[in-house]
Amino acid sequence: MQSFTTLTGVAAPLPLINIDTDMIIPKQYLKTIKRTGLGAGLFSELRYNADGSENPDFVLNKPAYADAQILVAGDNFGCGSSREHAPWALLDKGIRCVISTSFADIFYNNCFKNGILPVIVTPEDHAKLMDDAERGANARLTVDLEAQEIRGPDGGVVRFDIDPFRKRCLLEGLDDIGLTMQKADTISSFEDKLAADRPWA
Repeated sequence: MQSFTTLTGVAAPLPLINIDTDMIIPKQYLKTIKRTGLGAGLFSELRYNADGSENPDFVLNKPAYADAQILVAGDNFGCGSSREHAPWALLDKGIRCVISTSFADIFYNNCFKNGILPVIVTPEDHAKLMDDAERGANARLTVDLEAQEIRGPDGGVVRFDIDPFRKRCLLEGLDDIGLTMQKADTISSFEDKLAADRPWA
């Protein structure tokens, strides 16, 4: 998993509330178990018109936000089903950080397992960051995980809390498999001892 330390990038405003995982990546894209290629389907019902052409009014289709790496989203982001394809699609499109006042629990947990930083901020700080994001290509934010702060284009700073264990995993790029592999020597020793003690097993 790619580590997350400090990210400086364009922030796209998406003030809709209750964006569920079906809106993030609709069901027709769930046929694959690959983590790549899903970016094309991200927010597809909002990004594309019925004829398949791009909807010019959708934020990620606007030139200023085409390469956004940060999303400033409305309340209760990622609600609905538990599909892990949702963070996969965000990551494949280049989104490494989502900022909101609240997240659905399963989506929130899935973000950490896939190298995406979900940041919870107060409504007051959220309003400031949304205002920053609405400035277009000048809406560059710096998200510093080590310092646990977001720095705005005008020098403003927003602090955020994060669980220390999840923070370490993101900083070191450790998903569940990576965490297990840190214990590889202990696991091997246990298996060797088990084989010696129970040769019939």
